Amino acid sequence: MFFHKKELQFHAKPDKPDPVYAKQLQEILGGQFGEISVAMQYLFQGWNTRENEKYKDLIMDTGTEELGHIEMIATMIARLLDRAPVNEQEKASKDPVIGAIMGGMNPQHVIVSGLGAVPKDSTGVPWNAGYIIASGNLLADFRANLNAESQGRLQVARLYEMTDDRGVKEMLSFLLARDTMHQNQWIAAIKELEEKEGVVAPASVPPEYEATEFSHKLYNFSEGAESATGSWASGTAPDGAQFEYEDMPVIYGEKPKLEPAPPYIHGTPPHDPK
Repeated sequence: MFFHKKELQFHAKPDKPDPVYAKQLQEILGGQFGEISVAMQYLFQGWNTRENEKYKDLIMDTGTEELGHIEMIATMIARLLDRAPVNEQEKASKDPVIGAIMGGMNPQHVIVSGLGAVPKDSTGVPWNAGYIIASGNLLADFRANLNAESQGRLQVARLYEMTDDRGVKEMLSFLLARDTMHQNQWIAAIKELEEKEGVVAPASVPPEYEATEFSHKLYNFSEGAESATGSWASGTAPDGAQFEYEDMPVIYGEKPKLEPAPPYIHGTPPHDPK
């Protein structure tokens, strides 16, 4: 059950309208690593968590917070669209300056949403539920969460550089701070789970399932050997085994040869090599 408070979690009021920046801000709303994605990712992870109330509560806390971030950004986009120069469409064909402004604006902000935010990214691609990860394995999920927060914070930082609007920067500054907290909380939760389960997920795979002779070899499959100088090429691996480096990987398989397709497939018949 959810309750809505009318007040925003943080200020979302720009100093002036900017319909072009409203289009850019759509990325952290409806993009792959936007607020809709992390909110849905965390909520589905929480709803699907079994018998781990401490972790479930953390996930639900954060997912619900992200719903508030969606509202903040949607409000900011709507305010950036206030007094958008939609009446300048005719002049745009004559004035290259106005044309550039209108050309950079998202027309769906006028035609579809009536000067409001849309659940799409900055290029108009609709938000996709395929962006979210909720596997039921908390270690795997928390690592996905850390990646999502890292990518999201990167995009917020880039958007911060793209505006001089004080009001927009204040909201983005808040989001940067919350992304810092969320990255740190997922790192802490990951470390806690790694101490209990080990660093490789899932830990429940029986040892006999795995061809362990290949489990800790770094294969040099590209030109150059710079990767051999990393800590991942020699020494102790995070799971306690020993890393190995193989410069010219041994080929274990054979050259594939497929059987001819049956006639009903109507494929290309074999040709004798010349």
